[in-house]
Amino acid sequence: METKQSGEEEEQQIVNPWKVEAKEGGKIDYDKLIDQFGCQRIDQSLVDRVRRLTSRPPHVFLRRDVFFAHRDLNEILDAYERGDKFYLYTGRGPSSEALHLGHLIPFMFTKYLQDAFKVPLVIQLTDDEKCMWKNLSVEESQRLARENAKDIIACGFDVTRTFIFSDFDYVGGAFYKNMVKVGKCVTYNKVVGIFGFTGEDHIGKVSFPPVQAVPSFPSSFPHLFSGQDNLRCLVPCAIDQDPYFRMTRDVAPRIGYHKPALIESLFFPALQGETGKMSASDPNSAIYVTDSAKDIKSKINKFAFSGGQDTIEKHRELGADLEVDIPYKYLKFFLDDDIELAHIGKEYGAGRMLTGEVKQRLIQVLTEIVERHRRARAAVTDEMVDAFMAVRPLPNMFN
Repeated sequence: METKQSGEEEEQQIVNPWKVEAKEGGKIDYDKLIDQFGCQRIDQSLVDRVRRLTSRPPHVFLRRDVFFAHRDLNEILDAYERGDKFYLYTGRGPSSEALHLGHLIPFMFTKYLQDAFKVPLVIQLTDDEKCMWKNLSVEESQRLARENAKDIIACGFDVTRTFIFSDFDYVGGAFYKNMVKVGKCVTYNKVVGIFGFTGEDHIGKVSFPPVQAVPSFPSSFPHLFSGQDNLRCLVPCAIDQDPYFRMTRDVAPRIGYHKPALIESLFFPALQGETGKMSASDPNSAIYVTDSAKDIKSKINKFAFSGGQDTIEKHRELGADLEVDIPYKYLKFFLDDDIELAHIGKEYGAGRMLTGEVKQRLIQVLTEIVERHRRARAAVTDEMVDAFMAVRPLPNMFN
């Protein structure tokens, strides 16, 4: 397996698909996570290579190490440079009515990858997973999947290159055959070691990992990739999803497929600080795409943790601690202008700019993003959702 085993006590943090938590009020240690999971950091040479191959500026998330780790990204780029094709696979677990900004990050980045490389994309809605983990009914999970699909479509994906599917609707046939092949290769002890299942977990949870694994294999989508079993797959995701794909990469060569490549993001921190990621269970920890301009202003001013000093005099003397300041960190995600961001970092870190000024700029940036998304989502009809989710060939997906 592609991982270094390490207990939670040693790591002092919990990172898995269902829980992200730094211990004792600390921050997530991404260097330790890379070492524990066995992935690699994305270096400047990889960013430069993406720029050269796509003939376009790297996305802000790539420039600023939001997507910071990978598995076999070089192999995907090697194949692309040779003229070989690949496809993208990402997903969403539909557990809430509305998405927050942290949920949007992988989709914003995946849209960039789709546009830059001109490749097809499959998006899995794991309504079955959320039914099992969140104690939702089947019907409610399916309803949330369609609602979340509208937010995903609003990110601007190309319907001629994108297939969105819900597990409850799509699993079966070739997809299910691959699930069985994966399941036969993974022992119970191995799945417990990867995911931490206990005797109290129902068997639905233990049986779920193959469902998220097999979209990595092109034969799971015969209406798209018939006869293209050598097609490679690139998975953009947050690093808490890495355990699924460590398992998948271990199994893939044994059942005749390429290992999926991954490009992985760090977590979008909660407003209160970097001990974990934004949580849908705490509405004041997150900015939602349904928040009004008034809500955004109130949340940033009330809850965004500041690295500024207690008094103006002290702040002018010592400056802000940019390592813990949430408004500045949010600007690193969403303020596209590198020159302006560098100016804010310099002035705020030196104490010449105050916390209130930085928060005000962040409020402007986030309000614009949320308003733009709201307008795009309002234009998404049920017929558009049906079109994206229709099982159909995509004849121009590589053009």
